[in-house]
Amino acid sequence: MAGPLSGFTVVEMAAIGPSPFCAMMLADMGADVIRIDRLSAGFFGNGGIIDRGRRTIALDIKKPGAAEIVLALIEKADALLEGFRPGVMERLELGPDVCLKRNPRLVYGRMTGWGQEGPLSQAAGHDLNYIAITGALHATGYADRPPTPPLHLVGDMGGGAMMLAFGILCGLLEASRTGKGQVVDAAICDGASLLASTYHGKIRSGDWVNQRQSNMLDGGAHFYGCYACADGKFISIGAIEPQFYQLLLELCGIEDNDFVQQWERAQWPLLRAKLASIIAGKTREQWCALLEGTDVCFAPVLDFLEAPDYPHNKERGSFVETDGIVHPAPAPRFSRTPGQALPIPKAGQHTDELLIELGMSEADIRTFRENGVIA
Repeated sequence: MAGPLSGFTVVEMAAIGPSPFCAMMLADMGADVIRIDRLSAGFFGNGGIIDRGRRTIALDIKKPGAAEIVLALIEKADALLEGFRPGVMERLELGPDVCLKRNPRLVYGRMTGWGQEGPLSQAAGHDLNYIAITGALHATGYADRPPTPPLHLVGDMGGGAMMLAFGILCGLLEASRTGKGQVVDAAICDGASLLASTYHGKIRSGDWVNQRQSNMLDGGAHFYGCYACADGKFISIGAIEPQFYQLLLELCGIEDNDFVQQWERAQWPLLRAKLASIIAGKTREQWCALLEGTDVCFAPVLDFLEAPDYPHNKERGSFVETDGIVHPAPAPRFSRTPGQALPIPKAGQHTDELLIELGMSEADIRTFRENGVIA
């Protein structure tokens, strides 16, 4: 079966961070993603999970004739993804003006940390820096130590790749009506700020304390957080609603009257310490036997190696195997046009194939190879 994006072609300029993850999402859903790799892959196109599903052509983009090959691919494409610093694509003579002149319906997706404009737009940075200016990093972690980096899920993947994918799809929908393309400026700091909209609202309404581990959802509340078990493993509890909280007390055999005041914020540190002592009395497996599948809002905290074998994940097929590597399956799921995790290509694997599709002869390809444009 073809995925929901079957028939769409996306040109991806090889990069690191959010851009390749976005390209993977589009490829999982059936888009023909053509990655422009470098002759020396390095960090780019090095055979990781997020490289799956592409066709790839390797070029020395600075050699004469290379940019024309890219433009020929762009001319037939629906979208372009690039993740360089502002101005790099323009210097390569592949900026929006050039590409949209060649293909007026092109959706030109640009992925950066700081955005195309602004005082920081030309500064280097990484995920941690981009989310630092949004408020999200300050709110993450324990109260008695510096903020905790939340992997690169909040910035690169959530605020970056997911927002870029959303922007690309919005652009494609609009272009299908008007026949006109446009530039999508996706900045990680913008996307991460948007993800934190709820908390910006709460702090301004007085419903959020501007201190880590002092609120319901940041580990401050005893009924929403993670606890260590007798075997050194962990469980998660999210018994927010009164009926779920009451069930937690019943199943855990808690009769301590201090726990009755669920929403007394001043009591949370004491109640967290008491609940931690109770949880530490059983192993994770014992707590699973008691609480799993109930309305306590409970789940064991699994590591990356445990997750694929967890019964719920196995039954749903949440993980698949590609090239001998077990990894997360495409999401979301479609009833009629499901996505598919395709093989992981080697950089430049489809170079000749793609050049032939552009109408080039074997003699043309040989000349490009002799001139160092392709390997």
